[in-house]
Amino acid sequence: MKTSIQIEVRPTEIDVMGHVNNAKYLEYMEWSREDWYNCTGLPFDVFTEMGVGTVTVNININYRKEAKLGQKLTISTEPIRKGRTSFVLKHEIYNEQNQLVADAEVTCCTIDLKARKSVPLPKELAAHFA
Repeated sequence: MKTSIQIEVRPTEIDVMGHVNNAKYLEYMEWSREDWYNCTGLPFDVFTEMGVGTVTVNININYRKEAKLGQKLTISTEPIRKGRTSFVLKHEIYNEQNQLVADAEVTCCTIDLKARKSVPLPKELAAHFA
């Protein structure tokens, strides 16, 4: 399932170069990732009830085009592959002209919340990967 959210670039997200600070793109993607979890029926509290958490272990991001104050951006999230204890989500950010602003692959790992060690993906999460 592919999901997307829309945001408007705020003044606090702009750096001295007059465009969105690179770290903010990671926040945008995190917001979209949380929306993806919610839309798949796996919000934070469901994982907690299973005794499982997800942690980000790697991000490979490409900055393609600058975004500026007031622009409306669409951030999408979709599952692309899974392993035994990890999975990869793809994010894309587009501007109002449908130009790719940034894209990333984010690798997450599922962990046992008490032991703080990796565990196999719960079947509820694994089911969302082809």
